[in-house]
Amino acid sequence: MSEIAQDIVLRPDQLHTHTLSQPLPRPVRTVEMTSFGIVGRPTAAISLVAAVVILSAWWAASWFSLVSPLFLPAPAEVVTQFANIYRDGYAGASLGEHLFASLFRILTAAAIAISLAIPIGLLMGVNRVAKGVLDTPIEFYWPLPPLSYLPLMIIWLGIGETSKITLLTLAMFAPICLSAQAGVRALPIERINAARSLGASRFQLFTDIVFPSALPEILTGVRIALGIGWGTLVAAELIASTRGIGFMIMSAAQFLATDVVFVGIFIIAACAFASAAAIRLLEAALVPWKGRT
Repeated sequence: MSEIAQDIVLRPDQLHTHTLSQPLPRPVRTVEMTSFGIVGRPTAAISLVAAVVILSAWWAASWFSLVSPLFLPAPAEVVTQFANIYRDGYAGASLGEHLFASLFRILTAAAIAISLAIPIGLLMGVNRVAKGVLDTPIEFYWPLPPLSYLPLMIIWLGIGETSKITLLTLAMFAPICLSAQAGVRALPIERINAARSLGASRFQLFTDIVFPSALPEILTGVRIALGIGWGTLVAAELIASTRGIGFMIMSAAQFLATDVVFVGIFIIAACAFASAAAIRLLEAALVPWKGRT
């Protein structure tokens, strides 16, 4: 036996000692991912506490006259003004008429934007030529604030409802279109190949694989677009309006009626919150797997 072999041969009485001297492997600990601890936490309670803190700070600022009432009216004044507008209306129209005018513009523009943006976004996701042709103009106008092309809407379309709805449609179109495109681009190619291997046609690939996979991103885009639409409403109702919550805000601002401005802001915020909540409910019904780990 060679010297090297003799060096590595152990006697039976040394085997047990040598084995125990070897370090034992550490047990593998499994880690459970819980979406950074957000899932399952009482976020509603936290949001409620945050709202109470903000309202308390607002009340304290008005009570101790830290800010002039011209700039920050007291919460009680805003509530009183809301009751007055609800009872007597504003600028020759009831609160319901103002709200209906704004809802009509937002919902009409949203319907047009959704019906155009989803097919175009899906087409851009599956077709390279369509993406090359349409991506540049969409990315060009998408960052522009709606007020920048508001004068063009007036010049091209006049001061009627068409210009208002077109402005809102343009503001909501891009987020939905880009979200639909991103949803298609994020689709794993393995799903497409698996469906093709099972004999799926192009139409079946689109209806059973592509569209359902992109639907979570599409609904997220719709929710974001509605928020942008409500934010653009004031600009849209600058165009020769006599009805609408945005018109009410701008009209009150001309007369330094800050309490009326706050009433309009809270109404728009409530409508935007309600529309976002409705889309979230739709997401829970149509894509219940979204957000699960």
